[in-house]
Amino acid sequence: MLFRPAKAFAAATMLLGLPALADETVRISGWGGSEVAIVNGLLTNVLAEKLAKEGITVKYEPVDGDFSQFIINGLSAGTAPDLFYVDVFWARSIFSAGQAAPVTQDVSGFSANLLEAFTYDGKLYAIPKDFNTLAVHFNKDIFDDAGVAYPSDDDTWTTLQEKLVAVHTALPEVDGLCIVPEYARFGAFALSTGWSPFDRQGKTVLDERFRRAFDFYTGLVKSGAAVMAADAGQSWTGGCLASERAAIAIEGAWIISSLRDSAPNMNLGTVRMPKDPESGKRGNIVFTVGWTVNAASKVGKAAARVATLLTAEEAQQWVLEQGLALPSRTGLADNPWLRGGQPEQMTSRVILEGLSDDHVTPYFFGDVGGSWMQPINAALNSVILGEADADTALASAQSAFDRMLAK
Repeated sequence: MLFRPAKAFAAATMLLGLPALADETVRISGWGGSEVAIVNGLLTNVLAEKLAKEGITVKYEPVDGDFSQFIINGLSAGTAPDLFYVDVFWARSIFSAGQAAPVTQDVSGFSANLLEAFTYDGKLYAIPKDFNTLAVHFNKDIFDDAGVAYPSDDDTWTTLQEKLVAVHTALPEVDGLCIVPEYARFGAFALSTGWSPFDRQGKTVLDERFRRAFDFYTGLVKSGAAVMAADAGQSWTGGCLASERAAIAIEGAWIISSLRDSAPNMNLGTVRMPKDPESGKRGNIVFTVGWTVNAASKVGKAAARVATLLTAEEAQQWVLEQGLALPSRTGLADNPWLRGGQPEQMTSRVILEGLSDDHVTPYFFGDVGGSWMQPINAALNSVILGEADADTALASAQSAFDRMLAK
């Protein structure tokens, strides 16, 4: 699953594959949590025979805690695994440092924009294993109780806002949406206007299109359509949906695993992100993770082979049916499983459609990294909290970008 909080290093490791007769042992690492069951399932239920035939033993070391720091420290110390996850959000730092081996195997079956996300200086450095986009997830029972029409694929910002206000009016104890002052959610609205994080000169310009999305998003609380997640005692929009404090949540498919635990009986619906009422377009953000071979690995060829097997169509089909993330192979876009009626199937179908939205941008910001989002996040927070007006907050954000990108 993508875009989850980082996990703590797990001391236990598992040896899978051909124990005694293997010619080479490949250490692989990813984050912990629900991902452990998926990787273990792939290695034991899907790939064990193939790995054994090729004489490869896989030593799987899941990581609970700050995974990116674990990888960065390991690469510096020469202790990093042979094959490991890279999140598109921080992958550039690994690629630019020459710590990842270029991908040489055939990747013609993978989504082009996911491959582009892991391309640096003209070379591909990771095979995308899965992805997520954003969607509107909603509690059908709340809308039924409020007598309000469900969110739909035809919604614009305006019509969705009207529905959320109507829900809150009918059910004062329920807010339409919990919002977070973060680009990771707000960005989809800004992108739908046609605004781009970087212009052709590599600068960030908070133009009129950005301002229109900014005013809409920050105005949701005042309109009665939303509440700050923190004010509802939650850190993310999914927590508000699970607790029935909010009628909708803007999240990826990762919300499914959370709801299975916290709200297993929820009557869930999922639709695509609303359109900008002026442009008539949708925006979205792609969160993706890839498998990267350690450039210093002594078993680089075997590690690359393991990466190929882990992202083969058979493997991705198995992962798809777990309902946690979407396959990076385009050949699975029309898979019959996606046409099923279970919540995880319907959600996966909508998340997959998000990849073909009008304005879709990967969740990474070039050489600037995650600090690029800080001026926008600060502006969102200050305006929503009433600490500054939009003119002041955006002027400050623009100045911060000008200083940041001048370096």
